[in-house]
Amino acid sequence: MRDTGQGTNFMVVLIGLVIIFKSQLTSLVQNIFSKIVSESSGI
Repeated sequence: MRDTGQGTNFMVVLIGLVIIFKSQLTSLVQNIFSKIVSESSGI
């Protein structure tokens, strides 16, 4: 039973981290994507 408890805790922490970093990750991806688009249009 201890293993399932640890797995549940890990999932909760993982989901929490995803929720916290989701906005930062999306802005980072948008920045990278806009850089790629602007560079590819320059070619």
